[in-house]
Amino acid sequence: MTTVIDGKKVAASVIDKVKAAAQGLEEAKGVKPGLAVVIVGNDPASHAYVGAKGRMAKECGFNSVQHTLPEETSQEDLMRLVASLNDDPSIHGILVQLPLPKHLDSEPVIQSILPEKDVDGLHVVNAGKIAAGDLETGLLSCTPAGSMVLVREIHGKDLSGLNALVIGRSNLFGKPMALLLLAANATVTVAHSKTKDIAALARNADILVAAVGRAEMVKAGWVKPGATVIDVGINRVPAPEKGEGKSKLVGDVAYAECAPVAGAITPVPGGVGPMTIAMLMANTVIAASRKAGHTVPSF
Repeated sequence: MTTVIDGKKVAASVIDKVKAAAQGLEEAKGVKPGLAVVIVGNDPASHAYVGAKGRMAKECGFNSVQHTLPEETSQEDLMRLVASLNDDPSIHGILVQLPLPKHLDSEPVIQSILPEKDVDGLHVVNAGKIAAGDLETGLLSCTPAGSMVLVREIHGKDLSGLNALVIGRSNLFGKPMALLLLAANATVTVAHSKTKDIAALARNADILVAAVGRAEMVKAGWVKPGATVIDVGINRVPAPEKGEGKSKLVGDVAYAECAPVAGAITPVPGGVGPMTIAMLMANTVIAASRKAGHTVPSF
């Protein structure tokens, strides 16, 4: 019987821990974790994400601040805002919602955030700490960190003797995910668009992580019987069965055919997605606890 990994349920348990840690921090040190989210422009999906993050921050007992900037905002003005948030002692986490409008260069903006306030885990210092095997003093990228929590639900903390395949090598997900699996003692392979015969590599994987952004690319014949499948893809595809012009969300894994083969699998939606916001909240309370010299919670 395949285990369907319930990301909503696991995320809710992470949020409970965040709330307890935030309350403990406020009681012990009088500090309320502060999260600032910056959004530029009018992208509806970005605004929906930011709204969800803001609501969750408030629910966790955080000081939640949103800066909404017009589409035509200059690089200099955006950098100036980030600098002011870096200097604000009440703000422990800064998140700049991506993608930015096309005329803005996101990389200098992300790298200008203080590493200790980089709750998205995208600064080169935080990426470098993961690469060096230091998972204790930096901030982990939210989606890989959340995916690892789901892997631990099935396999525990020690992945010794297990083969893991990460399909995708992005800086946002693929690389940090591979490093986190490696830190947990898995034997890790990273596949990408230039890899020959990904299916053969996949069939050898006890843990298969798909993050390429290609709808339902991973087929049943790719999955080792009993493997754990973590699907990070979110793709909107036409759904004529729902009516003309309708669409639906699917992952990078062909769920209906892979689920019966897998030992455990994340659905889309409701798998990795909820974990991303949960780990953002976790990073914020971790950053606030470190700044206050308080016991740092682990997730």
